[in-house]
Amino acid sequence: MLRRWLTRMAPGTVWKRWLNPSRLHLFAKRAVPLSAYYGFDRGTPVDRYYIERFLAANREAIRGQCLEIKDARYTRRFGGDRVSVSDVLDIDPSKPEATLHGDLRRLDGVADDRYDCIILTQVLHYVDDCQAALEECRRILKPGGTLLATVPTLSRIGPEAGVEGDFWRFTRAGASRLFSCVFDACNVEAQAHGNVLTGLAFWVGMAIEEVSSRARELEDPNFPLLVTVKAVKR
Repeated sequence: MLRRWLTRMAPGTVWKRWLNPSRLHLFAKRAVPLSAYYGFDRGTPVDRYYIERFLAANREAIRGQCLEIKDARYTRRFGGDRVSVSDVLDIDPSKPEATLHGDLRRLDGVADDRYDCIILTQVLHYVDDCQAALEECRRILKPGGTLLATVPTLSRIGPEAGVEGDFWRFTRAGASRLFSCVFDACNVEAQAHGNVLTGLAFWVGMAIEEVSSRARELEDPNFPLLVTVKAVKR
């Protein structure tokens, strides 16, 4: 009853931050994270702040026929009425939200030049052959179409993939080199985001709501949290 009353006053994530403050956790030098789920149970994960800022800055590219992985939340949020078709790809055939089921490394059922935009957030580190996946993305993009991707530089091992299914972490130079092997280098824009404070916050499972606005905006290329990539098919 007390829990129901408290969560009516404020979301559960707020109470979790209040009852288990990050400062106390760091001061105690505990070897376990505040959150084992990227900070979702405390608010908005720190990496999502940079991902969503990147997509917001490139929202005009999210138009026409779009493809996203697992769900269409970002297509809907940032594409709005510019989107005419919103497809969702999932390798798991049991997922009801997916309109396409298949392996990103080989999408035999998808025609060439089909999509205006592909949103690929925090996916490639789970793919053992990233170049094959990017070649498929380029193939199914229309000429002039855009791939908007994010990849982690710092992150825990994905709970679903486990230690045997989480393969890669990327620097800005590494992501730029990988994408430029598939797209023309002049059409690839890779940027690193984050700093020591936001990296530490993400690593221990803090939410972005627990990080100051000043720390959020500081970009230190020597201590990135993630890399964003915009690649255009010409």
